[in-house]
Amino acid sequence: MNEYLPGLAGVPATKSNISAIDGEKGILFYRGYPIEELAKHSTFEETVLLLMNGELPKKSALDVFTEKLRINHALKYHLVDLMKNLPGSADPMLMLQTTVSSLGMFYQGSECLVDGDVCTDLDYVNSATIKILARMGTMVATWKHISKGYEAAPYRYDLNYAESFLYMLTGKDPDPLMAHILDVCLILHAEHTINASTFSVLVNGSTLSSPYSVISSAIGCLSGPLHGGANAKVLGMLEQVGRPENAAKFVDEQLKRKGKIWGMGHREYKTKDPRATILQGLIKELLEAKGGDVNPLFEVAEAVEKVCEDRLAEKGVYANVDYYSGLLYREMGIPDNQFTAIFAIARSAGWLAHWREQLKDNRIFRPTQIYTGKEERPYLPIEKR
Repeated sequence: MNEYLPGLAGVPATKSNISAIDGEKGILFYRGYPIEELAKHSTFEETVLLLMNGELPKKSALDVFTEKLRINHALKYHLVDLMKNLPGSADPMLMLQTTVSSLGMFYQGSECLVDGDVCTDLDYVNSATIKILARMGTMVATWKHISKGYEAAPYRYDLNYAESFLYMLTGKDPDPLMAHILDVCLILHAEHTINASTFSVLVNGSTLSSPYSVISSAIGCLSGPLHGGANAKVLGMLEQVGRPENAAKFVDEQLKRKGKIWGMGHREYKTKDPRATILQGLIKELLEAKGGDVNPLFEVAEAVEKVCEDRLAEKGVYANVDYYSGLLYREMGIPDNQFTAIFAIARSAGWLAHWREQLKDNRIFRPTQIYTGKEERPYLPIEKR
């Protein structure tokens, strides 16, 4: 195939049985299970094992995995000291990329990937997965305190992943509803086929880089506003709109000047992203629990979405996962600059599953190009130029 397709749109890059999307119907599957079912019945820990192993785990296996995550989320003091020496103004994603990469120095991660031979040791793969995943949430929560000059909250080993993150973030016992909502959010963001950051996992993994380098590269990719950083952009846009009655004027002006409507449209979906629907429902559940005290931005968001559906439905442009996630996190009291980092915590599950799958049938990525430069020409000495 010699045709150039910008962004590799529609070009298969791998074979995978981890997740699938039906963009016409708005369906997302993890290992054959609809995302709605997992959001309703599963937990993040169970979803991670499903993505890694291909099947829902038995209770005994889930208990063992959950316990391993709990006992591995503490950070070595050298890593905490490294974080203390980073600028407090640093973006959490830059911090996370730096510290995940640094994990490879504290927890040697390449002993199974040597001499060009693909690692087939599942114990090594599973151990690396736990080391990374368990500490992702800890690093993000710890940075919230260290960046402001404070010590992090002490560790607790009696909480699930979502509860532990909220405890480390706030220093308080997590509210059960907040922990449930975060757990669902982690499930929704855990995997989404071959997006930009997951493709970077495949490319880096194919060179037999250590898993810490692989995940670090994915974090860098996710940090861009066209990928994981869009949810904060949505909030800025909604604040700019200001009131529900301004929605039509804003959307029409954006369309007229071909401006970006953040959180609208997805390359895969031709209808509303199923994750956006679930997140919208979670906001309503949270607001109801708060006694119906509606965040004005939620009304603005629904108004903008309605106008966009009226104007853009025929083009298959609907709300995506970023449209409501930032609004939900803000309503939970999570700082805006943490949004994308939470996305990275969740997506590390999918990244690690794809890393494992890549190792099973590895071949280094080496795409070709269409050359558009000069034809062969002679070198001119500097005095003749």
